[in-house]
Amino acid sequence: MTIKKISSVETYPVRHEVLRNGKPIETCQFKGDDDENTTHFGLFLEDKLVGIISVFKENNNLFSELNQFQIRGMAVLEEFQGKGFGAELVKEAENHCINLNTDLIWFNARENAVPFYEKLDYKIIGDSFLISDVGIHFAMYKKIH
Repeated sequence: MTIKKISSVETYPVRHEVLRNGKPIETCQFKGDDDENTTHFGLFLEDKLVGIISVFKENNNLFSELNQFQIRGMAVLEEFQGKGFGAELVKEAENHCINLNTDLIWFNARENAVPFYEKLDYKIIGDSFLISDVGIHFAMYKKIH
């Protein structure tokens, strides 16, 4: 297993299959994907990309911390889920954020992903909300120091 930085376009096949299945490929492009403060990581088994995570420099008004980063597009291909790869991707994203002296990491988690993130010490803030065409989400966060 190897985790390395990849381009935004390289995330699209996994984003499409896991997060935007049945929707146009254009829905895999996220606002800010190519900003200078955005970083994408890919998890490879041999030469196959099986998981992705993206880190955006984005503040959320729910939090008072100044240096915040948002995780988006965390996905592992279905046949590779449940093997710890998602946790490895989150740890890589966290280490990246720690190196940038972040105060807080946050994201909007799909309802079915909440237990996964809770195991990694993320906490829910506020009530659930609906993202149209995607489903019920919860804002989650972790203070880094």
